[in-house]
Amino acid sequence: MKRLLSSSLIAASLLLSGCQTAYYGAMEKVGYHKRDIMVDRVKDAKASQENAQQEFSSALEEMQALLNHRGGNLEKAYNKAKDEYESAQEAADNVSNRINKVEDVAEALFEEWQNEINEISKANLRRSSEAKLKETRRAYQQLVKNMRRAEAKMPPILTAMKDNMLYLKHNLNAQTIGAIKGEFASLQTDISGLIKEMNSSIAESNRFIEALEKSKD
Repeated sequence: MKRLLSSSLIAASLLLSGCQTAYYGAMEKVGYHKRDIMVDRVKDAKASQENAQQEFSSALEEMQALLNHRGGNLEKAYNKAKDEYESAQEAADNVSNRINKVEDVAEALFEEWQNEINEISKANLRRSSEAKLKETRRAYQQLVKNMRRAEAKMPPILTAMKDNMLYLKHNLNAQTIGAIKGEFASLQTDISGLIKEMNSSIAESNRFIEALEKSKD
């Protein structure tokens, strides 16, 4: 069974890899190269992080509104907070997906770049291109490191949010709300840290995009 599962995963991986290769080849035929795709995907990843910042902040605001709720329909306030939590979860998933796409095109770009360097016959031109590749790869590694570090802060926050939402769902009353106010203070700190990390990642994305676009001129 394990061997069959492993074979299936390998086959799926090869199929996906083949699809990506075909996609890059098709895009190149219409003048849209891997470097262009990488710039666009870094921009998409940056946009997904900006959206995640907003969604996590909105989730925090709705949870705060729920904890400060006085009278009226408590269930309605809970449902609003739950909706915002679910939006934050979706935004987090999108961030991860966008980073994966950046890594995919980067791997293809750097492999192509190295192969083309190997075809350069003049030593001085080859050294210059190798230096540029090394510089770009180093900037890329810093970019992904920042993205992944920000990404890693999201699951613990989402877990804490989910715990609180489930606890409230099963015990939706003023006493229960009071019991999780301490948890809320911790969430505030964690989300502030997440936003700070994402700001750092977004700034790194801007620098990387600017460097790649300049290199095309």
